[in-house]
Amino acid sequence: MMKRIKKFLYSILGVGCSLLSFGQEIPVNELEAVFLKDRRLTVFSDGFKKETLTDSTIQRNNPALTDLLRYNSTLYFRENGIGGTSSASFRGTSAAQTAVIWNGININSQLNGQTDFNTIRTGNLDEITIRSGGGSVQFGSGAIGGSVHLTNTLDFNKHFDQRFRSGYGSFATSLVNYKASYGTSKSTISGGMERSSSDNDFDYLTTNFKNQNGDYQNYDLNLNVGHYISKKDLLKFHHNTFIGDRGFSGVLSGAVPSPSNDFYEDRNSRTIFSWQHQKNKFTSTVSTAFLYENYRYYADRNSDDFDFGKSRTYLGKYTGGYTLSDDLYLEVQGQVSYIQGEGTNFFEPKDRSIYTGILTFKHEVNKNFSYTAHLRQEENNAFKAPLLYSFDATYKITPWYHLQLNTSRNYRIPTYNDLFWGGPGGEGNPDLIPETSVQGELVQGFHFKNLSVNVAGYLIDAKNLIQWRPLSGTVWSPVNVASVRSYGMETTASYLKKFTYGQLQIDTNYAYTVSENQETDKQLIYVPMHKVTASLSYAYKKLVFYYQFLYNAPVFLTTDNTRELAGYDVSNVGIGYHFSLGKNIAALTEIKVANLYNEIYQNVGFRPMPPRNYQLQITLNL
Repeated sequence: MMKRIKKFLYSILGVGCSLLSFGQEIPVNELEAVFLKDRRLTVFSDGFKKETLTDSTIQRNNPALTDLLRYNSTLYFRENGIGGTSSASFRGTSAAQTAVIWNGININSQLNGQTDFNTIRTGNLDEITIRSGGGSVQFGSGAIGGSVHLTNTLDFNKHFDQRFRSGYGSFATSLVNYKASYGTSKSTISGGMERSSSDNDFDYLTTNFKNQNGDYQNYDLNLNVGHYISKKDLLKFHHNTFIGDRGFSGVLSGAVPSPSNDFYEDRNSRTIFSWQHQKNKFTSTVSTAFLYENYRYYADRNSDDFDFGKSRTYLGKYTGGYTLSDDLYLEVQGQVSYIQGEGTNFFEPKDRSIYTGILTFKHEVNKNFSYTAHLRQEENNAFKAPLLYSFDATYKITPWYHLQLNTSRNYRIPTYNDLFWGGPGGEGNPDLIPETSVQGELVQGFHFKNLSVNVAGYLIDAKNLIQWRPLSGTVWSPVNVASVRSYGMETTASYLKKFTYGQLQIDTNYAYTVSENQETDKQLIYVPMHKVTASLSYAYKKLVFYYQFLYNAPVFLTTDNTRELAGYDVSNVGIGYHFSLGKNIAALTEIKVANLYNEIYQNVGFRPMPPRNYQLQITLNL
């Protein structure tokens, strides 16, 4: 039966490829509606809860993605101190079960399956969207709890915009960012450069010690190009390079901090090139991508000795779509990935070849009701992949009330670390199989004149989770053992009121999360049962004031739930002033006080977070 399904999916791909060679030319304005959006996110995710962060929200937070999402989403972050490694937990799932999608490409590490959110810089991005719920059918391995989408848009309106941003703050923390965009009706180019650094030597409150060896320095380069070679053909190019150097500070597990002289280097790059073509009812996109990640770990930053890990991912993808009628749409996708991994502590790592077929069908029954169905099947040389499905629907019952529903089967493939690790303290397991999960979600949306509220309830039932367990003595090895059930509720609310001279905006998020190991009936470690974020901003003429609030409930540090990390609440406050420098330069200067009440807290055990600190920033728009 499975072979028949696979043959069906791949035959559909072949039919789609042949169909898309016919058709007639259409006007360029229709191309823009199709080509310049990630259709998997905007068109084929109607039944999923999505939240797009505004420019002003992005600007008010630290340039690392960690800080932005910590204060403006339901995601929980385990951060080894400011600037250290940072991983996300989405709806009680692990860091490797949260996918990060950059311009349509899954960029989770091939080595450990995660994304370090402190290596993602927000200053050079145009749009950040949080999509809740399972997305492995559309976005690949790891999209179990949800996915975070990072987008660089292409603007084909005639324009030339520049933005310069500079900031300085406590602990010698500095930021310089330049971003520019130029476009005509036929071509556009945009890019950005950023440097951020910090000594990160803050005081540990109630002690006489400082955070040592926590310094960091990051560089981020981004380039995006789009060009219409005809009215029906568009070429697109996206590139990002991140270079990061940082020390790993010691832990404060006793009266005296443990000494540390560790050092870590990141060298990551991503490149996508695509050709998009449209004729009449047919659309097609051919894309190629190359992803490179490379790290070096120095146990002694003053030594030339290091351990390393690197991976190269080569990707080719074809997407073909056909509009069956005004309300019916069919899309097929074929993808080939070739992955190479190597490292100091890997034993005989094997290259991976993955072949993917995806079938999508959308039906807009009427202006108030639509649904979408997906199927995904993979074949590869590493493990047996399951057949995945996804179904979502949205129904607008009244002008102020709507329902969204989605259900899906998702998965996560074992990483190179899981399969081939042969370093200190561990031994990989080449016999692992992918994690799988089945999830369902119901969202209710209420929209009034100035107020929008969404309430979501969900259930995730995961099987064959990969856990590292003691093999003998101090040697650990991963096995497929755990079954985890996660369920909960998320509420988001936004209030916007405009006045004659300004406006008031209030945004809140609340997450209630239960994520239990079915073998022990215990809550997973580092999963807070409650998380609350709230932000208030008020603009009056040229002044703007904002306040941010974060509450994290206690989390367990051990699997038997006998040790707990205390909960905490942290507040930030800022004020900004808009002014002009000549006719063509709009300026904004801001001062922000972070951790306003000098809260003593940790989000990872024994790693203190900074006390009250200050940041000054100026932005020039030309």
